[in-house]
Amino acid sequence: MNYFFEHLLSEFHLPLKNPVLVFSLLLFIILLSPIVLRKVKIPAIIGLIISGVIIGPHGLGLIGPEHMKAEGSIKLFSTIGLLYIMFMAGLELDMNEFKKYLKKSVTFGALTFFVPIALGFPLCYYGLHLSQTASWLTASMFATHTLVAYPIVSKFGLTKNKAVAITIGGTILTDTAVLIILAVITSSAQGNLDGAFWLRLITSLTIFSGIMFFLIPKVARWFFSKLDSEKSSQYIFVLSIVFFAAFLAEVAGVEHIIGAFVAGLVLNRLIPHNSILMNRVEFIGSSLFIPFFLIFVGMVVDYKVFFTGTWPLVIAGVLTGFAIISKWLAAFITQKIFKMTGTERQIIFGLSTSHAAATLAIIMVGFQNKILDINIVNGTVLLILFTCMVASFVTENAGKRLLIEIAEKGDDDHTETRLRNKHLLVSMNELKGNESLLDFALMVSDPKVINPISVVSVYPNNEDAERMIRKSRKSLEEIVKHFSGHEAKINTIATIDHNLSSGISRVSKELVTDIVVLNDNRKMNLLKRIVGDDREHLLDVCDKTIFFCQFDKPFVSHNKIIVVAPPMAELESSFALWVERLLRLGKELNIKLELFATPATFERWVKVAEANRISIETKLIEIEEIDDFFLLNQKKSDTDLLIFCSARNGGISYATGIDSFPGKLEKAFPENDTILIYPSQSIVENMFGNYEDIDGSAITKGVEAIQKIGKEVGNIFKKGN
Repeated sequence: MNYFFEHLLSEFHLPLKNPVLVFSLLLFIILLSPIVLRKVKIPAIIGLIISGVIIGPHGLGLIGPEHMKAEGSIKLFSTIGLLYIMFMAGLELDMNEFKKYLKKSVTFGALTFFVPIALGFPLCYYGLHLSQTASWLTASMFATHTLVAYPIVSKFGLTKNKAVAITIGGTILTDTAVLIILAVITSSAQGNLDGAFWLRLITSLTIFSGIMFFLIPKVARWFFSKLDSEKSSQYIFVLSIVFFAAFLAEVAGVEHIIGAFVAGLVLNRLIPHNSILMNRVEFIGSSLFIPFFLIFVGMVVDYKVFFTGTWPLVIAGVLTGFAIISKWLAAFITQKIFKMTGTERQIIFGLSTSHAAATLAIIMVGFQNKILDINIVNGTVLLILFTCMVASFVTENAGKRLLIEIAEKGDDDHTETRLRNKHLLVSMNELKGNESLLDFALMVSDPKVINPISVVSVYPNNEDAERMIRKSRKSLEEIVKHFSGHEAKINTIATIDHNLSSGISRVSKELVTDIVVLNDNRKMNLLKRIVGDDREHLLDVCDKTIFFCQFDKPFVSHNKIIVVAPPMAELESSFALWVERLLRLGKELNIKLELFATPATFERWVKVAEANRISIETKLIEIEEIDDFFLLNQKKSDTDLLIFCSARNGGISYATGIDSFPGKLEKAFPENDTILIYPSQSIVENMFGNYEDIDGSAITKGVEAIQKIGKEVGNIFKKGN
């Protein structure tokens, strides 16, 4: 017993040596510090940094310096966390918004680079009496920044905001420029700055860009398409790409954080933002790796140095004050140039004012090459602590204000009702063969909706009904397990009815769903042709908007979405409903979208996109009738996802020949994935609503016959001419 207690006490000698105990301590800090500090309204990021200061070698000494060395476990995890931050910034970047604000990002990047350097060099050279090389190096340190506060805007759902997109773009530009300057200054200090250096740098960066932007996308696309159902393997593959890209960046002569960001850009359009894989990437990073990096930042701080004299305090104060002021000036000038709001300026300032990894790397390189002394190093460490705290407070407060402003600008009077009505019903009896259907439902669902998807399994009402219902529980458990990697909630229902169509129709009314999605088999057998097509039966009994989906390829293999809409489709009552879902699909897949429709339909399409704040470029190809699609779409590709909006008999957009279009589409594009959309028909209550026996089907058929005769006569005259 005594031996046990002695052994136990020996494990707690400071600093802690046991890696398992060290890891447990860090996990408890990651768990408890945000919970404790949340009560005093201190951001979780600040709590992790302060915790690092307390337990680090310069604080209580719970963790010794050996764990913080290059080969130490904490250093390894912190490096992974930093790479994860940069990777997530590239992965979550809305490429459409980035292209939209590219000029603004370049402008901000230039300002946040040149303003700190232009003002920082004379401050260091004349104020702090540093050498010319040391002044340039320290001034470049002011220009760089790390997106330490990025998890805050990610938590608030502001990653696609204009101010965030501009800041991220500017961050990459300024950090790349600063790290290249670092390589130049280092080579200059070592006497190696010659033509061979520039040739080596340009060549290595060219090779790095070629591998990342041309080779890696092809490999990733092939991997995701071959292992579409292996989500764990996909996550390991993503991590492999991130660290391989970081390694290639170091080999190319720039910092590894640039490689991690480039990896995020490369995988951006291959990983849908509302997918299970994306959810796992975000969850593991924000729960484990990124907190390790923040704790490590705090461990670097040596606050005892500032009690040894006044000069270290002066240097720390000057460096910290100027770093904050210069970044605020860059954000202020950006705001004035582009006429942005004060809250957006605060977002830009909050994200760009934190100095961490790149700053520390620059200063440590300067110290190791004897360009900078220990006072600058200690002052920079304090700068890192204060700027991270300022960035966290500013970003959190500005993020809350920005959310309020967005809510006030939007039409939020009916938001609750609108979100409640955004419910999607997926019909399937088993998971096998329907994985793509579930992934599609996730991608087209609004992430703000609390309960967006229900899965219904319908079984025939016969003597085996109870046995099939009990058997269905296993299938429903597999469906729920498939969704378990995603935060979206899902309802599962097993029911019995006379047939599939009646069951779907009844459940869709009970759940007040707006869209029904089901797997559509294009190959009809002889029995279906005799008894009747299930598609037609469902359209007769269900008045909801119905998506008949045929998915044979993984979504990552699609290069373009082609939507065909008949004339007057915009007049249908459910037009905005299905258009919003297609816009979300295009945004998630981040691929081109072409619309074959009339100008009036396209005009309404654009308004739906603006109303839902979905930024995606749509190319209009004007048609007068739907058959024009086959004449105008000559460049056939098996990777195109074809979507056709049909119409029900009696609908506003229903026209002669529209029923035969799906068959023509199947013959012309037999290898393409397709979606057939049938908009809902809203029943308008009017003065004749009680006369249910009045039926206009005979008149409708007569009009259709006349239209067909007129069309044939017109074709005869066209041929004669």
